[in-house]
Amino acid sequence: MSRIVYLNGEYLPAEEAKVSIFDRGYIFGDGVYEVVPVFEAAVVDKQYFLERLDRSLNEIQIGWPCSKEEYLQVMSELVGRNNLREGVVYSQVTRGVAERDFPFPENTAPAFMAFSTEMNLLNSPAATTGIKVATTVDLRWKRRDIKSINLLGQCIAKQDAVTKGAKEGWMVEDGFVTEGVSSSAYIVKDNKIVTRPLSNSILPGIRRRTLLELAEKTGIEIEERLFTVEEAIAADEAFISSATTIALGVVDIDGHQIGNGTPGLITQKMRQLYTDRVLAEARAR
Repeated sequence: MSRIVYLNGEYLPAEEAKVSIFDRGYIFGDGVYEVVPVFEAAVVDKQYFLERLDRSLNEIQIGWPCSKEEYLQVMSELVGRNNLREGVVYSQVTRGVAERDFPFPENTAPAFMAFSTEMNLLNSPAATTGIKVATTVDLRWKRRDIKSINLLGQCIAKQDAVTKGAKEGWMVEDGFVTEGVSSSAYIVKDNKIVTRPLSNSILPGIRRRTLLELAEKTGIEIEERLFTVEEAIAADEAFISSATTIALGVVDIDGHQIGNGTPGLITQKMRQLYTDRVLAEARAR
């Protein structure tokens, strides 16, 4: 059975979904996207992803392609039509179709597409083993707080990390870690979680937001500040978070073992706290 995708009001077999070559997302990367996890056939973190998508759309002056309720319905419909139990739904909104010109066109309808992907999120082997990270130069634009579909900088950085034998890259600017290529970055020192504060320099990660809320509720100290690669290598623990990784231990940075070389206790606790929270949300639907 072919995967069913959504494109501008229609649910179609993936091979039948076509996008105009004049779509500004294709020509300029003029659009934004979201990735939301699915557990037990339910989309979770719904409110937070809607808030971030709303902010990204407002920042680049694209209107919603439909109501927020309809947007959520598309997510749920894709989960049902594809019999998805666990994985993610990717969705994307672009400015739409117009003649190629740099200024924003007037009266152009936004284009909206989405698709689901089956993934093993909760029982990923990397949750037990941890992952290797390689540092890479941060080459991106200055509005990283917008979840833009223009990801060439991230693609270059990820390929650099993979070439070095790592699973993820930590991007570095002016000597400080900004964030992971496709994740938020954290270190743990003396039972304190350290992560970079929100600004235009990083994406406001939904898992970051949720994990910090959970840490605060359980009494784990948080310090939002810049940290260097050297600090990260000397940390007791390090971890990343994203829609597809939840909270995943970093056990090696640029060939240097972190802690005892396995995911640390706080990393494991944060992963479990998040898992408990989203499973409760999924089961309450």
